[in-house]
Amino acid sequence: MPWLQLTLESTRDDAQRLGDALEEAGAVAVSLEGADAEPLFETEWHDTTPVWKQTRVVALFPEDTDTSAVMGMVATLLSLPAPPAYAIAPVADQDWVRVWMDRWQPMHFGANLWVVPSWLTPPEPDAANIILDPGMAFGTGTHATTAMCLEWLAAHPPRNLAIIDYGCGSGILAIAALKLGAAHALGTDTDPQALAVSHENAERNQVTERLALCLPDAVPAQANADVVLANILAGPLVQLAPRLTALVRPGGWLILSGLLTNQAAEVEAAYAAHFLLERRVHDGWAMLAGQKTA
Repeated sequence: MPWLQLTLESTRDDAQRLGDALEEAGAVAVSLEGADAEPLFETEWHDTTPVWKQTRVVALFPEDTDTSAVMGMVATLLSLPAPPAYAIAPVADQDWVRVWMDRWQPMHFGANLWVVPSWLTPPEPDAANIILDPGMAFGTGTHATTAMCLEWLAAHPPRNLAIIDYGCGSGILAIAALKLGAAHALGTDTDPQALAVSHENAERNQVTERLALCLPDAVPAQANADVVLANILAGPLVQLAPRLTALVRPGGWLILSGLLTNQAAEVEAAYAAHFLLERRVHDGWAMLAGQKTA
């Protein structure tokens, strides 16, 4: 059966509500794309907010859908004075699961780290292979912010070290650190769904015995680690500076990501008293890494 694809332009802050409304109005699938057309697939919206300032919302409907009625319902659900502007295009029938799966291939980071979807065979069976499927929570290695963190871990294998992944999302960074030899890791996130997904991914990668997961309020007061990773957003990174600084042991490493290049200086300043952070940039995004002074 052919389908209709509706495409709407949105701001980052409104994209989630718009996606929810389209699903309520009968969309069989909704995805979000940034300016570079990189999709963020979610099985549940929850409190997830896309990292892109300008977001494209793409919704799929059956061919016989009355799109005017759909958009009228969206306007009602969102209390808008008029339906939002949209583009519509026919889409030929396909095996959508197969199309979706074919988009994903193993991703290589550094010399010895791979992220591999569960339906594919690892290209290097003896490497540090993370088996991770896209779509469950933010953080599958495709975005520059996650990729830079994975590349840093691959270049600095945390053998026998303690790790904290603050804002763990899918758990990918904590799992990567454990696959690269970390002694144990703590992952924390404000979204309980992210913690559930992180646990599932830890089970799949056979690292549950070395990974503890909890909400931020449940992180022990005296917790600290040799490496603390926080791949979130610039605003929270600034607000969390005292907390994240305290979590890093003297001489330990702090890795900050999730910020645009024009936000890097503000984040650096928030940590300047305790860290000399080096900046890495990729596709308009920045990652900061540095050791804590004694």
